[in-house]
Amino acid sequence: MKQHIILACAVGTFAVSAHAQSSVTLYGSIDAGITYANNVGGKSVWQQGSGNLSNNYFGLRGAEDLGGGLKAIFTMESGFDLNNGGFHNSDDLFNRQAFVGLKSDAYGAVTLGRQYESTSEYLGPLSAAGAGLGNNLAGHPFDNDNLARTYSTKNAVKYTSPNYAGIQFGGMYGFSNDANGFANGRTWSLGARYGTGPLKVAAGYTQSDNSGGLGGANSAASASQNISATLQRTYGLGATYAFGPAQVGLVWTHSQIDGLASLSSGGAALPGLTGMNLHLDNYEINGQYRLTPALAVVSSYTFTDGTVTGSNSSNSPTWHTFVLGTDYSLSKRTDVYLAGVYQHASGSLGYDANGNGIANVASINMLSPSSTNNQVAATIGLRHRF
Repeated sequence: MKQHIILACAVGTFAVSAHAQSSVTLYGSIDAGITYANNVGGKSVWQQGSGNLSNNYFGLRGAEDLGGGLKAIFTMESGFDLNNGGFHNSDDLFNRQAFVGLKSDAYGAVTLGRQYESTSEYLGPLSAAGAGLGNNLAGHPFDNDNLARTYSTKNAVKYTSPNYAGIQFGGMYGFSNDANGFANGRTWSLGARYGTGPLKVAAGYTQSDNSGGLGGANSAASASQNISATLQRTYGLGATYAFGPAQVGLVWTHSQIDGLASLSSGGAALPGLTGMNLHLDNYEINGQYRLTPALAVVSSYTFTDGTVTGSNSSNSPTWHTFVLGTDYSLSKRTDVYLAGVYQHASGSLGYDANGNGIANVASINMLSPSSTNNQVAATIGLRHRF
């Protein structure tokens, strides 16, 4: 209750100041719809979806000109579940971003606080989920590379360079704040991108120690992560090219997840993986074609090739994820969408207490796992951005 009161006061205060200061902006995205899934834990389900195309959030962003090309900047951003009005994934007030810093036209920006790591920041916009081309349901299994921005990093110091003729780079370090273990729960990352004309290229690297397992206030790790492990290392490359009304993109990411403590999808845990090592390669091709200025068709295909090792055994699970959708803009800020997702899984994930193999199951991002190796979902919805 206290958090809700604080939030209301904060929004009210800054809304008043926004009228007096053009440098303070209230922004956000509201996305709601109806989703059908043919198999969630063995049953079909119709449900109201929240953030199917893009995450629901609102935020405050501001800047003060200090002179000489230097500005003080801040961002406070909160994700929420439109279905129940609660915070998304955690009880943190500003659970997506909360940072302050200095930005120089000549030297770039240094910011401190809760922020997104470089892989999702630089590579995410080129992917189907990160760019909203397919929707969040197009995220790679378990959002293992965080391109769909399942979580952000606490206690982070980030540097972002100026844009040099289309080239920009940066890095981030998230402190563990653990007096008994400097590396216990820390995160660090590097990223770069190039974008001019029709071509965009990006790369990113992120490493987290004890990711998710130390998701408290004094850890860089976030409790909202789908993956909890001793070590998580993610890196990748991506590119998009636009020509006329069309755009195509290619993205590859590799996730090395060692010493798994838990793995979940849509809030439901997958069994049989405790203590195992999971390595995943995601190969994605995506595209969109604008039939009219208002109407676009979008699609993506991702092949995820996995290896599970540990307990003197090795398994090779795979996932095929297909997405097809259409988006119609009612205005510059409001659109309606329709999308379908199909995922096929194969191979084995691990072993149960009796040593029996556990078959891999389909688990579309944001949905609880299927009881079989196939899962189909369809969603129709409305999104408004401000």
